Amino acid sequence: MGTMHYLLLCAVIFLPEIPAFPVQPKTESWNSIDLEKVKGYLDKFFPILAKTQNLSIEERIKEMQRFFHLTVTGKLDTETEGIIKMPRCGMPDVAKYQTFPGTPKWKKTHLTYKILNYTPDLPRRKVDDAIKRALMVWSDVTPLQFRRVHMGRSDLEIKFGIREHGDGNPFDGPGGTLAHAFKPGPGIGGDAHFDDDEKWSEVNKDINLFLVAAHEFGHSLGLDHSNVHGALMYPLYSYENPETFKLPEDDRRRIQKLYGKKPSNS
Repeated sequence: MGTMHYLLLCAVIFLPEIPAFPVQPKTESWNSIDLEKVKGYLDKFFPILAKTQNLSIEERIKEMQRFFHLTVTGKLDTETEGIIKMPRCGMPDVAKYQTFPGTPKWKKTHLTYKILNYTPDLPRRKVDDAIKRALMVWSDVTPLQFRRVHMGRSDLEIKFGIREHGDGNPFDGPGGTLAHAFKPGPGIGGDAHFDDDEKWSEVNKDINLFLVAAHEFGHSLGLDHSNVHGALMYPLYSYENPETFKLPEDDRRRIQKLYGKKPSNS
């Protein structure tokens, strides 16, 4: 995802409370997207201040438009509707917990990972390789090291699932949310889940697993979404050639703020 306008996708799972919206009539500005779908999108990806300040739907659309650097109108214009329809990460873009001081991070630099199951879309060795290379995106610029394990618990557990898959944050079928991951911590912390209703690929076809995994592992390590278009941690998915992928400066700066730079003798 590097200068890749990722993105995607996303979602760590500190699920926000679903705020209530005042009942508002549909207007011409809602175009082809149902008003309830717009509310659902804002509830999931832009929940901050919705309940405490009882913002109108127009104000919350403005919040979203500012994040994506769109023209701020408060209306569901063509540009904004296009963003809502794009495949993406399931983590919030502006979340309630981001208002609290401190950022979750691992207190160690040697982390283990385990692949719990596989998608039928790719040979197992291709999945293994995509996951390994996605983790290297982050270990190449920090002191972090990742070791795969096959038995027992691991820091990062990786699995494919559909709809409700055991964490209370169900996937939504093809398109929409592609994957999500949990912030560092015990238990489910650091785990990454991929929607197996998507068609996973190793090339510029369907959804590229390496790109999505690299983004999700950013969440597993403690990063939130970036509103820098082209950053790996940008929430919307877009393709970039994995063979020439280079971690963008925005992502490098943010991960090194958490864990420091890779030692020169490594």
